[in-house]
Amino acid sequence: MLDRTQPDADLSAEDVASHGVQDDSAGQAPQAKGWRPLSWLIRAGQFFFALSFSSLTRRIVSLNLAGLVALVASILYLSQFRAGLIDARAQSLLVQGEIIAGAIAASATVQTNAITIDPDRLLDLKPGETYGGSDDYSPLDFPINPERVAPVLRTLISPTKTRARIYDPNGGLLLDSRNLENVLRLDLPPPAAKPGLFERAKIGIRTWLNRGDLPLYRELGPENGNGYEEVADSLKGQKRSMVRVNPRGEVIVSVAVPVLRSRAIHGALMLSTQGDDIDQMVTAERLAILKVGGVAAAVMIMLSLLLASTIAGPVRRLADSAERVRRRIKTRVEIPDFTRRRDEIGHLSGALRDMTNALYSRIEAIEMFAADVAHELKNPLTSLRSAVETLPLARNETSRARLLEVIEHDVKRLDRLISDISDASRLDAELQRQDAIPVDLRRLLTTLTSVANETKLGHDVAVQTRFEGRSANDSFAVTGHDSRLGQVISNLLSNAQSFSEPGSKVRLTCRRVRSEIEIVVDDDGPGIREDALERIFERFYTDRPHQGFGQNSGLGLSISKQIVDAHGGRIWAENRPGPVDADGASTVAGARFVVRLPAL
Repeated sequence: MLDRTQPDADLSAEDVASHGVQDDSAGQAPQAKGWRPLSWLIRAGQFFFALSFSSLTRRIVSLNLAGLVALVASILYLSQFRAGLIDARAQSLLVQGEIIAGAIAASATVQTNAITIDPDRLLDLKPGETYGGSDDYSPLDFPINPERVAPVLRTLISPTKTRARIYDPNGGLLLDSRNLENVLRLDLPPPAAKPGLFERAKIGIRTWLNRGDLPLYRELGPENGNGYEEVADSLKGQKRSMVRVNPRGEVIVSVAVPVLRSRAIHGALMLSTQGDDIDQMVTAERLAILKVGGVAAAVMIMLSLLLASTIAGPVRRLADSAERVRRRIKTRVEIPDFTRRRDEIGHLSGALRDMTNALYSRIEAIEMFAADVAHELKNPLTSLRSAVETLPLARNETSRARLLEVIEHDVKRLDRLISDISDASRLDAELQRQDAIPVDLRRLLTTLTSVANETKLGHDVAVQTRFEGRSANDSFAVTGHDSRLGQVISNLLSNAQSFSEPGSKVRLTCRRVRSEIEIVVDDDGPGIREDALERIFERFYTDRPHQGFGQNSGLGLSISKQIVDAHGGRIWAENRPGPVDADGASTVAGARFVVRLPAL
């Protein structure tokens, strides 16, 4: 046996080339090239196999195929090809029948020595009337001789797949082409053979497709020619065609024409198709339609899979990423970015990415808030612990009283911190649960100003309110939560009063700036350090040199910013410029807090 991996030494170069024998080094590159398309096919198969398990993919493919199947089924059922073919076949059989009937009439025998003709009476004969005027043969009757007609019938009927039957004027069968040798062979199933399940199903489907309102064809006896409607009409001088369905579901087209000679009816010729003659042509046409439908189905499946891959694949990736986000909260998981797609998938991807970023931001904010709370609570607790541990060691009442003041101060500080932390922690949940309603800022600010002027919150600082509009009846309305917006203004007014000198005023101004409502709180205090303009809104940040340590939790402005952000607005702080001093430098006339909210 020849070893094809190692060419024999006796083989020439031409033999090696002709036998396709190569060494290992020469065969590696073609082998790698040959496997690359196969790997692509394997990957494509794995991709479509994965798609087949998608419910969305199955729905897309099923619905598209259902529409195509319905279209093909309606074409098969309502196709006009079958009706046109039957009509053309009937017309063809009628023409063929007239030709054969003429040939049969010309072949009838005549007994010349027994003819007696009256010319005048011959001219008065009507179609279908014999010379004798009765049903019996008259001297002008030309009886059909089967022996003379059989060769003619054999010659004319042999090229066609048609069955021919000749009936006498009384409806009796004279000649049947099926009984003639070498004329026509019909492949009929054996009478005793019982069709199998597949054959019965085939017959049932074919009967359902072909039957419609067509009558059933049955074989009648030799003496019952008049039982065929077309034969009965042709014996009366009329041509007639009929379409029937046999027990096997096959269409039978039959025509009958009278055999006339000298205007006398000598019999009837009935031509009928084979059982599968028309059905073979209809089946071929339906097979062609099914082939086109199969090609269309394959194309539709491929297009549906491609469509599903642009929908189901990204949706599955988004769902998997969302599941990973749920399971791996502590590690950040990126949602696939399909925002470049200008469709619902891109919109969904952007929405999920924004939701995930908001979720991680909320988690980070909670972690930071927890860390800040722990840090702020640890300071008074440490001070309280030190005071409690030192209290038993106090040697006199003065030291003991001072330690008790420290303990009381730290307890009040803890109570204030816990209250503010509780308010800040439930703020988001409260804003989400409550429905936003229209809030009249004119009424709200007027009420808050009255309360501040009456209570003064421990400060001898009045609050002055001014509304800047085109008329006194202008509406300053926003959508939001009146209690939380009132909390923001109260915090700003209290903050401004705490930094103002006794006897001064805090000015509250409300105006409309394009599509926003602007609320400005001005005071005449020392202002805000430049490095603290942004930090004052941070949690637990406080800068009150004129107050003792621990008198403020540092959450008021942070909560105010959180409320304003939840209402879709903005809040910032700035210093009011004052007059220029002797050195040419600008002074600070006081602090200003600005809140802008979307107008209703």
